[in-house]
Amino acid sequence: MQMEPVSFLPLWRLVPAAVTGTVERCTIEGLGLENELEKSSNALLGRGCSPGWSNADRALTEFVEQNLFDYSKRRFKVGASSTSLLSPYLHFGEISVRKVFRCVRMKQILWRREWKSQGEESVTLFLKAIGLREYSRYLCFNYLFTHERSILSNMKYFPWNADANHFKVWRQGRTGYPLVDAGMRELWATGWIHNRIRVIVSSFAVKFLLLPWKWGMKYFWDTLLDADLECDILGWQYISGSLPDGQELEQLDCPQIQGSKFDPEGEYVRQWLPELARMPIEWIHHPWDAPLTVLKAAGVELGLNYPKPIIDIDTARENLREAIFKMWEMEAAAKSATSDQMNEDVFDNSDSIKTSAILKVIPKEKSSCLTYSSNDQRVPSFQNFNNGLLPRKRPLPVDEEKLHMDKPNKQNKEAGTSGREDLCSTAESSASKRQKSTISTSTGIISFTVPQYCSSSNGRPFQDHESSSLNLTWHEKIDLEQTSNKNGVLRQ
Repeated sequence: MQMEPVSFLPLWRLVPAAVTGTVERCTIEGLGLENELEKSSNALLGRGCSPGWSNADRALTEFVEQNLFDYSKRRFKVGASSTSLLSPYLHFGEISVRKVFRCVRMKQILWRREWKSQGEESVTLFLKAIGLREYSRYLCFNYLFTHERSILSNMKYFPWNADANHFKVWRQGRTGYPLVDAGMRELWATGWIHNRIRVIVSSFAVKFLLLPWKWGMKYFWDTLLDADLECDILGWQYISGSLPDGQELEQLDCPQIQGSKFDPEGEYVRQWLPELARMPIEWIHHPWDAPLTVLKAAGVELGLNYPKPIIDIDTARENLREAIFKMWEMEAAAKSATSDQMNEDVFDNSDSIKTSAILKVIPKEKSSCLTYSSNDQRVPSFQNFNNGLLPRKRPLPVDEEKLHMDKPNKQNKEAGTSGREDLCSTAESSASKRQKSTISTSTGIISFTVPQYCSSSNGRPFQDHESSSLNLTWHEKIDLEQTSNKNGVLRQ
């Protein structure tokens, strides 16, 4: 395959500027980087963050000395400077978490010595918020997929409503719910909104409009000055019920009630929604319920200068409930389908197994030969014999045999009589057990028997030496037992 020729652009050549004199220090404004049309919007962006580590230290000192003591009471007021505004500086590394923790902790120690419980409670709540920021790092480090899918696996069956028109209305702040619209307009203008407003607007997008939570997360990433990937992931998965310890998916927060709770005077709404600036307090968060005379006096025309609610609260609650039920049904169907594929049919297949014939054992007839009782209790071992002949017992030495013949006959008879009684009883019991001692092998059942007839090298039966062997010493008896054990016979 022929490759088309690639033409490379010529390299840039740096030409030194013809500058005479010295370069003096100048400000950012003096560089002329800002356009006249951008000054108004940049001024709003400067309210949320002023870049630089010196501005970060100034913001930390101002918060610790002025606003930290009342943080426990004012942290939920969305229209005032009730938070630290340190999130952009923390995100860009202009101030460290360690420094913030150290300054706040020192203040808590001082207030504890002065018995100021409100200050201690404020510090505890603020450090908890800092801890949640670090917790988001922990989640994203251990669950690398959190930016693209939920931690809880059942949320992959949730029927999201990927409606681009609803998403556009939510972004532009034209949902018809004043608190939600005010928050979205502040976000677009300043790049920063209160944490409580973030919860309200994200909850509205996920639970009222059923928009995918990843859409909202990406929009926050594009618009927030303190856009932090880990914090955004934690916040949106918390709201959408995707975390094990997150907000319940069934929980539907009404913007009207939230507005009365966090913006009771309506100052925040009036600031970012000038079309509702003249609405009375009792109707500021739900203008659709206001009488026509009130709307006319306030100069509000629903559907013209301010939109009607995009969806009714009861309808949104019913849609959310149906979506949750559908998610459960789809999850149950998926689990049942998976279990059906993994199940196995259990049946008795023993009839199809071919087994080899069981070897029949024909025991040899009993003989009157007396055997040594210790040999009857031992099972012979397998041995491979070349000639197929079984080894015979080692003969006794001649001197030893003569020694036993010279002993008195009286002792031989007494010992022989008593020994025969004991041996016969043992032999009979062992003979009955011989027929039951079997082991199972892969080819069948093999029966082991203990030899009942032992002969010496001279062809004489073992009973000729029985009486004399009882008078041997204990060393000689042990040798005799070991010798007889080696001569065991396996019969099939």
